[in-house]
Amino acid sequence: MTTASAGSTPSTAVPIDPSIQSVGHMLRNRIRETPDRRAYSFPVSHGASEETWESVTWAELGSQASEVAGGLMSLGIEAEERVAIASSTRYEWALANYGIMYASAATVTVYPTTVADDVAFILDDSGSRVVFAEDREQVDKLLGLRDSIPGVQTVVLVSGEVPDEVETSTSGWVITLEELRRRGREHLEAHPSAVDDRIDATRLEHLSTLIYTSGTTGRPKGVRLPHRVWVFEAHASEVTSNSGPEKLLTIDDKQFLWLPLAHVMGKLLLVLPIHIGYETAIDGRIDKIIENLGIVKPTFMGSAPRIFEKAYNGIATMMATEGGVKEKLFHWASRVGVQVFDADNGVGSASPWIRLQAKIGDRLVMSKIRERFGGNVNYFISGSAAMNTDIARWFGAAGMPILEGYGLTETSAATCLTRPYIYRVGYVGRPLEGIEVRIADDGEVLVKGPGVMDGYHNNPEATAEVLEPDGWFHTGDIGEMDSEGRVKITDRKKELFKTSNGKYVAPAQVEAKFKGLCPVASQLVVVGNDRPFVSALVTLDEDAVTAWAGRQGVSGNYREIVRAPETREMVQGYIDELNSHLNRWEQVRKFTILHRDLGVDYQEITPSLKLRRKVIHDHFAQEIAAHYE
Repeated sequence: MTTASAGSTPSTAVPIDPSIQSVGHMLRNRIRETPDRRAYSFPVSHGASEETWESVTWAELGSQASEVAGGLMSLGIEAEERVAIASSTRYEWALANYGIMYASAATVTVYPTTVADDVAFILDDSGSRVVFAEDREQVDKLLGLRDSIPGVQTVVLVSGEVPDEVETSTSGWVITLEELRRRGREHLEAHPSAVDDRIDATRLEHLSTLIYTSGTTGRPKGVRLPHRVWVFEAHASEVTSNSGPEKLLTIDDKQFLWLPLAHVMGKLLLVLPIHIGYETAIDGRIDKIIENLGIVKPTFMGSAPRIFEKAYNGIATMMATEGGVKEKLFHWASRVGVQVFDADNGVGSASPWIRLQAKIGDRLVMSKIRERFGGNVNYFISGSAAMNTDIARWFGAAGMPILEGYGLTETSAATCLTRPYIYRVGYVGRPLEGIEVRIADDGEVLVKGPGVMDGYHNNPEATAEVLEPDGWFHTGDIGEMDSEGRVKITDRKKELFKTSNGKYVAPAQVEAKFKGLCPVASQLVVVGNDRPFVSALVTLDEDAVTAWAGRQGVSGNYREIVRAPETREMVQGYIDELNSHLNRWEQVRKFTILHRDLGVDYQEITPSLKLRRKVIHDHFAQEIAAHYE
């Protein structure tokens, strides 16, 4: 390996109070500083159709986390021993994590959609002794794996009661969260200083988190993240975000958090609020995101690009359905708004007349769109995959700029972050304070700093492949850096492929561009490795294409709509437009519209919405082969 550099950024030290040695220290400090401020709000169901949002203060959260920590201690959990969480995003996930941190144990994250074989590997490889399981479905999965996970001594059921037959057959192997907290209260009555003693004994280099990579290829690897990375990331994120003319993160902000907390970005968004003190509204139901934004009215939200694509396409589809003056106003306001946004960020120009039109368009159109998102959004944060530049520019024109970030599980989420005053469309911004980035001679992005992992759990060979002895981490991403130190990610090194004509193709950039052009698109999967030309698999957003079909007089269900010649003609038009922006060897020559969308349940996309290309190629091998017959 080499660290030869084609471009680099200097590292600046981030001031951190030496008394802060762990996430537990950070939470304890937050409770001392602002005990009565809201920490979390979350939905509570009161039946089939009724729910309310309830909240807890920092003091209440601390008390509950202490009970969880005490419960874990009563089960014999010691410092740095592993405790897993298999759950979707909800308040109890955050509570369990904070309790684990208070006990100075280490959180192991498990996506609830992870297949049983991988769950068994993760729990066994990590040495997890306790597992928080969200519901009966997760408990049943663990029951089926019990012989394969002999190290797991207790399963804590987060939601619902333990069925009698489970309690009888497992002799108390499964207990409820309420029971764990009850045991915790008893433990703390007998040992009042137990939580403080654990926190005081925890140090920066003690293991805090094991996150297993989602496994787009091969068996997942456990990334070892000590407390050091979270303490650094929280402080560096604050310094970086507030280094410009306006502060992006303050105690008066409000975050809406839906991201999978098993993902490293979600985990970071659990640490930032305990450092800064703002409220988090938490609910992981993806189908409720837009509705929840209108209810909780956050000032910011982190997301994967797919959510922004769906939101934009939903609005565009609604305007097209309305038709007439409303549709024309929408497109006019979008066009002049984007022109002004581009001009304000160094691209092109906008005359006083265009700026006046944009102000009118904002009052008539964009202000109403902002209300759909709660009316208080200052910005969004996008990570995990490439963001389509046209959609990013539209959100900027709507007064809700998308600040792209960049990082990996191995770099604890935040490596680079763009800010409004250095915004450049398509770039992920400059590295955070305290992080160095280099571009190697082959274009690979290299990272060094306190946010880099310790290595892969039980896998020194894989660690040596990516982590240099002097601390430089090889990301596997291809990128470039401009004169202002802003980084642009162009593709994954391993995803670049070469056609049989010897030309390299970067599929992610082509895919992102198409999803920005086609308002009914869900996914485009570019293929062509060792093939004579590039082809693609296309899936369509069911709601958007059904609305389109209704306007075109095309009837039927989703499968019937995607087989209709009118649909094929429509998609071909967008493919032609896409090809007009591509080099000849990148252009999509043939495509198939699939009969269904790609799904997490099929293991075709990760829970963080990244494509698992090998699985997709295996599942649709027949369709791909037909392109080259």
